Amino acid sequence: MARSINNVASRRRRKKIFKLSKGYFGARKNVWTVAKNTWEKGQTYAYRDRRTKKRNFRKLWIMRINAAVRNEGMSYSKFMGELSKKDIQINRKVLADLAMNHPEAFKAVVDKIKK
Repeated sequence: MARSINNVASRRRRKKIFKLSKGYFGARKNVWTVAKNTWEKGQTYAYRDRRTKKRNFRKLWIMRINAAVRNEGMSYSKFMGELSKKDIQINRKVLADLAMNHPEAFKAVVDKIKK
């Protein structure tokens, strides 16, 4: 009996990967094994970097808060410690936004802590 090959499914699978790897350089876009490996590697980077992005933004927020708080004559660690003692529940993302875009509101938060 002849070997049965599902040509329709395999062609569809290849076309899907070629469509996803469109825009890659050289053989990465039109050679099946290279394109498949490149696309799979890209998916692992995307998965990894979705988690890394969260770390990087947290670091950025801390740097911005630290810079703004030092202008008010405090250190970041003292500021965050006083925030928790006074039970003011504002997260770092909002604090960094206040420090960058609304300095007067951020100054009001710092003044409330200094009291």
